[in-house]
Amino acid sequence: MRWNVHLCRGDCAKSILAFFLQPPYIPSMSKTLPLALARDLPVWRRPTTLLFVMAAAMPIAFATWTALLNNFVIEVAGFDGSDIGWLHTVREIPGFLAVGVIALIVFMHEQVLALIALLLLGVATAVTAYFPDMAGILTITMLSSIGFHYFETVNQSLQLQWLPKDRAPQVLGLLMAAGSAATLLAYGAIVLTWETLGLSYTHVYLIAGGVTAVLAVFSMLAYPRFDAPNPQVKKLILRRRYWLYYVLQFLAARAARSLWCLPVS
Repeated sequence: MRWNVHLCRGDCAKSILAFFLQPPYIPSMSKTLPLALARDLPVWRRPTTLLFVMAAAMPIAFATWTALLNNFVIEVAGFDGSDIGWLHTVREIPGFLAVGVIALIVFMHEQVLALIALLLLGVATAVTAYFPDMAGILTITMLSSIGFHYFETVNQSLQLQWLPKDRAPQVLGLLMAAGSAATLLAYGAIVLTWETLGLSYTHVYLIAGGVTAVLAVFSMLAYPRFDAPNPQVKKLILRRRYWLYYVLQFLAARAARSLWCLPVS
C-alpha cells in the first residue's frame, strides 16, 4: 500500500492517519506510510523513536555477547588461543560481505531488513550458551555477526534518510548516546546480578538476546514502513578521490581488531 503525498492533502491525509491510529489496530510493516505524514503520528510511533528503539536494542545483545565471549569459550567450551583466533576470523567474514546489503535492498525495504537483522542478532545471542562446542559457537558467531553487520549498515542508511538535515547532527549524537547508555546498562546489569542472583552464561545470554529479539518483533508490529522522499541509491558508488579514506576504514575495522583483540596462548 503506497500513498502519493503530493496528491494527498487535507481530509485525505487525515483519513490515512486515522487508519493507522484507530484502536485496537496496530500498524505493521505490511503498511507503508510516507515520511511526510509520520510527523502527525504519536511520538512513540514516529521514525525517530524507532531509530532510538533500534539504537538501544542492538547493544543489549551485542555488548553482552562480546563482554562474556572470551570467558565463555574458555571456561565452558575449552577454547585455546588458536580456537579464539578462528572464532574472530569467522566473526569478521560478514563484515567483508556487508556489501551484499546492496543486493538485498533491491528486493527488500531497508527498514524490514534492519529489523530482521536485529532479530537475528537477538536470537543468535539468546541461544549462544546452548552450543558449547567449536562447530556450534562458530555457527552462532557467524549468524550473530551477519545480524550485527547488516543491521549497522542499513541502520546508518535509515538515519540519514529519515532525519532532517537541520537536526541530523544533534539526533545522531543522541542516538549514539542511547546506544552507549544501553551498553553501560548491559555491563552494569552483568556486574550487579551475576553473583547476586547466581546467574550462568545461559541465563545472561538468553535474557539479553531475548530482550533484543522482543524489541525487534515489537518494532515490526508497532511501526509502519516509512517511505523517505529520497530513498537509498541501490548500487555501489566508489570515488577515486576517497581512496585513502577507504584504506583507513579497512585497516581500522579489520587489522586493528586482529592485532589487539586476540589473546595469546
